[in-house]
Amino acid sequence: MSRHVFTQLDVFTDTPLRGNPLAVVHAAQGLSDANMQAFARWTNLSETTFLLPPTEAGADYRVRIFTPDRELPFAGHPTLGSCQAWLAAGGQPRSADEVVQQCGVGLVRIRRDGTRLAFAAPPLRRSGPVEPEVFAQIVRSLRIPADAIRASNWVDNGPGWVAVMLGSRDEVLALQPDFAAMRGLELGVVAPWSGGEAQFEVRAFVPSLGVPEDPVTGSLNAGLAQWLIGAGLAPERYVASQGTALGRSGRVFVEKRSDTVWIGGDSVVVVSGQVSL
Repeated sequence: MSRHVFTQLDVFTDTPLRGNPLAVVHAAQGLSDANMQAFARWTNLSETTFLLPPTEAGADYRVRIFTPDRELPFAGHPTLGSCQAWLAAGGQPRSADEVVQQCGVGLVRIRRDGTRLAFAAPPLRRSGPVEPEVFAQIVRSLRIPADAIRASNWVDNGPGWVAVMLGSRDEVLALQPDFAAMRGLELGVVAPWSGGEAQFEVRAFVPSLGVPEDPVTGSLNAGLAQWLIGAGLAPERYVASQGTALGRSGRVFVEKRSDTVWIGGDSVVVVSGQVSL
């Protein structure tokens, strides 16, 4: 058994208990895959991360990301929260303005903008039209008529996201999905929020990861931004709201600069201490 510095943060919020929690284990070298998976299952959060020395040139640190059921190559709120925890623990990046994270999808750039961090959206592994049989499954899963879906697209940057756009925020918040009908889909839903404090409302349904609905989801918002901006369905700079249906008030700050889409958010430390693993 070994002792490790431990941090638990709330991500995509500057107010504790209003965003998406993340557990971070520091200096995790020596822990086995089975140890990491067991601890992630024990925390029962959507993701738990483990910080390690980098093994690729140019990286400042390495992170491994686990859900209660499996390891992910990339996820958004674990990227921002892990970086915040690494910096708070004294991590020194090579660049004053940017941190480089190594994870399953390779190197991810993280921009420092005051106290807020933003990661460069990784390339989509899968994009394009949704197949008719998948579209039909989405309709069944969301329990809505097919014509309620205004647009759909694959937006997979690692977790396997497919996404649909509805007509209004109210429609998104009214959803009561049939999780059994999803049968493995990682499904994102987005709609415009007219006249609100954000421009879009988002929900993320991920029953296959052991979390029926994720409070605030960086990877999904990264994929959505690449799709929506590229298709002319969103401006190059906007704010997305997520977590409303779960009593949270997450805010995701999206900005396209040149050819890069940046996904930003605040993080706040809620718990710090040590864990024995």
